[in-house]
Amino acid sequence: MIKLFQVFGLLLLVFQNRCFADQIWLLVDTRKLELNVMQGQKKLKTFSNISIGRNGAGFKRKVGDDITPLGKYQIGWVNNDSQYYRFFGFNYPSIADAEKGLKQGLIRQPVYLKILQNHKNKQTPPQNTSLGGRIGIHGLGQADIDIHRILNWTHGCIALTNRQIDALTPWIKEGTWVTVK
Repeated sequence: MIKLFQVFGLLLLVFQNRCFADQIWLLVDTRKLELNVMQGQKKLKTFSNISIGRNGAGFKRKVGDDITPLGKYQIGWVNNDSQYYRFFGFNYPSIADAEKGLKQGLIRQPVYLKILQNHKNKQTPPQNTSLGGRIGIHGLGQADIDIHRILNWTHGCIALTNRQIDALTPWIKEGTWVTVK
C-alpha cells in the first residue's frame, strides 16, 4: 500500500514539474539590472537597464526605505492607468517577508496573521503595513528617461521604460510568478 502512495506521489511530482516547465515567469536580477521573461529555465526575452530602489535590493524593513525586496512574489493586480504608465503590483509582503518582519519586531501578530490569511485566500496582502506595500514593476510615466538610464531611482519597485513595459505586458497576467534576486 505504501509503495502505491509513493508511486502516486512521484507521478504527481513529475506532472507538476512538467506543468511548471511551461509556465511563464519573471526573473529580476538586481545586480545585472535585468528583467528576464522565462519559460521553465529558458530565457524568452531580456529587458536591460532596469532601475530598482534608490537604496538597492535586500530585505525591505519599512515604508520609505527605498529598498527593492528580494524574494518570490506573484502579480496581484494590474493598473493600466498608473502615474508610472502601467503598474504590475506584487503580492508583497510575502509570507517569508511577514515571518521575518514578525521575528524582527517590525510587525505585530495581527498584521502577520492578516498577511497569512490573504495569501491563503489568494488575495493581495495589506498594502499599508509598516513593511511597506505597493511594490511592483512599472514604467516611467512622465519621469525623465535620462535619469532612469544613469541611476536607480524608485522607492522599491522595478522600473522599465514605457516602451519596455509595452513589450513586457503580453507576458503578464495576475498570478504570474516573479523572482527578485
